[in-house]
Amino acid sequence: MLETDKNPDSFSKELCFLLEASSSLMCSRQLSLLEISNEGRDVEEGEVDRLELFKIVGEQRVSKAEVNRPRPPSAFAETRLLNHFGDGEFSLQVTAAKREIDSRVPSSSFLPVPLMTEPEKKEEAAVAGSCLISCTTFNILAPIYKRLDQQNQALRESDFRAFWLSRNQRILDWLLYEASSIICLQEFWVGNEELVRMYSERLGDAGYTTFKLARTNNRGDGLLTAVHKDCLRVLDYRELLFNDFGDRVAQLLHVQLDVPLWQHQKANFAREILIVNTHLLFPHDSSLCIVRLRQVYKILQYVESFQRENQLNSMPIMLCGDWNGSKRGHVYKFLRSQGFESTYDTAHKYSDSDVDAHKWVSHRNHRGNICGVDFIWLCNPNKSRKPLKSSWGEAVFSILKYQLRKASMTEIDAFAFLKGDNQGDFITYSAFLEALRQVNLIGIPCGLSFQETRDLWIQADIDGNGVVDYEEFMRIWNAMWSDRDRLEEDYNRISDGSKQSAEEGAALGFKVKNAALFPGEVEKGMWPEHYSLSDHAPLTVVFSPVKMHSQPRRHPHPLRIANPVLDCYFAWF
Repeated sequence: MLETDKNPDSFSKELCFLLEASSSLMCSRQLSLLEISNEGRDVEEGEVDRLELFKIVGEQRVSKAEVNRPRPPSAFAETRLLNHFGDGEFSLQVTAAKREIDSRVPSSSFLPVPLMTEPEKKEEAAVAGSCLISCTTFNILAPIYKRLDQQNQALRESDFRAFWLSRNQRILDWLLYEASSIICLQEFWVGNEELVRMYSERLGDAGYTTFKLARTNNRGDGLLTAVHKDCLRVLDYRELLFNDFGDRVAQLLHVQLDVPLWQHQKANFAREILIVNTHLLFPHDSSLCIVRLRQVYKILQYVESFQRENQLNSMPIMLCGDWNGSKRGHVYKFLRSQGFESTYDTAHKYSDSDVDAHKWVSHRNHRGNICGVDFIWLCNPNKSRKPLKSSWGEAVFSILKYQLRKASMTEIDAFAFLKGDNQGDFITYSAFLEALRQVNLIGIPCGLSFQETRDLWIQADIDGNGVVDYEEFMRIWNAMWSDRDRLEEDYNRISDGSKQSAEEGAALGFKVKNAALFPGEVEKGMWPEHYSLSDHAPLTVVFSPVKMHSQPRRHPHPLRIANPVLDCYFAWF
């Protein structure tokens, strides 16, 4: 507890001193969000009508009106002030989170900061300094889905204007305070004109360009992506409609950084990024796993097609959104196989192992379960990636193997199941189809298509003789691809003749500087009962750009037609 008088100058000096002492970091500009409660209680983030917000810069006290301009992510230096009025005394309690205050640079200014390069990583060129950009993804829970009474499921927030209006105003207050360079929202209520206008006007006034996309079949909600004009210029915008079981959609933005990245930067150095915002289907049952996997496959196919058609150089790809699946799921493994990293896990040095699978959560679903489903994925241009079709096959086979293991089958049992009534020591195509049907991968409306099934069979039948023998099956089951690394390395060395960067293959990449979920309890795997902005926690990630050598963009290689073994890297069995 810090006691101080009511003199603003004295207040500012003592607060700045406390913030500097509580953090081991020093920065020239200290920015803080202060929450003031006149009733001596905690208040929820965003309750601006009950708060007096102000910012300390040096020794100046700034009014509430000036707080509305864009600011850096509050999650990286949380400061909470509790006001108690009693007996003429004004007491303050300040809690500063032990996170990097120096990352809280106003996104509108993009001040250069020094970057420490890692000489041992040969793919990264040294840079003199860099700006920071940030990205926030947030499922804001559409009022048409927010249940107000568990006993009366039909009672929704959308029926009460005061409720949904107040909550979304608080969401906007939080977003504008965070002031991320990129904002990706899911479950945006596109069907309500008043709400759409409110977001458009407030984000527009704050300097954002916004794009909204409704889900198909008039579902009522959709996506909204906003990019800040001060730092990003939109070169192209595309909409992807899955037209599938879940009426899901995705947005693709091709943007260019409009600020200098580092000193002595060449004028023609590419500063482009691809950003995707999406919301995958909720896995109501195991048969929908293939639908969710296919949705990601379509996104990556579309990204590859967009790059190919526009003859784009390699560039960072950010996939943002609510993926409705955890780190233990097939979608997570599929994206990892394609060179994507979960930026939150990277920032916190969490591995892909089950030990770290539940360190954090970001969602409490309608069943009351908590899990981590919101991700900002990053794929840098220096990442070596498998052919997309091969990764898709691996992912589908992993679902098949999961289903068989769930039935307590060993590899011998699984082979016997797959070959069915066949007396020989091999699996026929018809037996393969019957096995897929029994595990609900085909024969249902959302199952594999004929062509997808045929492609799987071609991958499994390595020697192309029309059957899968036990040795081929065991390669699938155990992923014993001794030549995989050599073949992939040779494949990635092949140039496709696309345009080369003016800096001899150098490309823009990003390092994850920091990442945080709000509120802080979710970072410890707990869901706070007092949190009411949404049933999801927003995720904000701060990036610093680096210069790196890019892998050539891949196209199908002629050798792959003659040698189908190149299609078979079943990495997860």
